[in-house]
Amino acid sequence: MSRGRGSAAQAMVMAVVLFCLLLQLEHVHAATYTVGDAGGWTFNTDSWPKGKRFRAGDVLIFNYDSTSHNVVAVDRSGYSGCTTPAGATVYSSGKDRIKLGKGQNYFICNSAGHCDSGMKIAINAV
Repeated sequence: MSRGRGSAAQAMVMAVVLFCLLLQLEHVHAATYTVGDAGGWTFNTDSWPKGKRFRAGDVLIFNYDSTSHNVVAVDRSGYSGCTTPAGATVYSSGKDRIKLGKGQNYFICNSAGHCDSGMKIAINAV
């Protein structure tokens, strides 16, 4: 009987270890991107995502001068119209790390005129 309990306990430990490894694999496959590359989050970054493939779970790093800029997660309408919808999440640390969700992800700077000057990105994460 004790042999059976030991086998069940070992199986449970193995299942927990396997589960933890699977969780780690998801993080291993996530990529980290610095928006705007060395130039950071600034004007005319709207073309920065071109040619890159993003996945849900990837992390965007927004580096910028927090006294002049911010990052706002918006919907399609906010992106197109350079407006901040009610309840939108506003980041203002100057070193923001944002995890991409599956599907379309839109970000703008809502400082006056910045979004209209190309300080916005649209990213589709598969």
